[in-house]
Amino acid sequence: MQVQKSKPGPSEILAVAARLFAERGYSNVSIRDVCKEARTSAPMIYYYFKDKKGLFRAAVSDKLSLRQFISVLRETSTAKDVPKAVSSFCNIYLRSFPEAAFDPGLYMRETAKLDNRSAEVVSRQLDEVQTIATNLVRRGMASGDFRKVDPAEAADCLIGMLNHVVFQKIHFSRSLDIEGKGEAITSFFLNAMRP
Repeated sequence: MQVQKSKPGPSEILAVAARLFAERGYSNVSIRDVCKEARTSAPMIYYYFKDKKGLFRAAVSDKLSLRQFISVLRETSTAKDVPKAVSSFCNIYLRSFPEAAFDPGLYMRETAKLDNRSAEVVSRQLDEVQTIATNLVRRGMASGDFRKVDPAEAADCLIGMLNHVVFQKIHFSRSLDIEGKGEAITSFFLNAMRP
């Protein structure tokens, strides 16, 4: 008796497609490539995703989610002690930043042309991160831990320092002392915000 292998479902196809798009970009991946890697047929891909653009959009929206990262940042930023909340925010940001969401292939639809939908998804989610940091600064000002400044500008400075470290790691493959960087950024920010 021969055991038949089950056909891959949409989640398995998406996982393969996301990996291929991230590695090669939209224009360098064909439906045939996805079929071969996922061990499926073109009609199955068309059934689930309509066409290559539909497959790309589904793969990207699945891969580009920062939801879990945002949720953890939101939780840590609510600690009563604002300086400790800033320290937690920085540590979580540097340790848990979803690097896979920034694979260039997930943003390139055609050669050197950005996929606007991908950029919009991540932009909205990064705006949520900005809001969390801004609210953290507001809390610090209300508690007297921070001097009076424009909270959005202060949050921009904090996130800018964190992003510098994250993107050095992602784009330039630098091995960094994340713990040391987190402590340095936290210390610098808290000193700069001192009343």
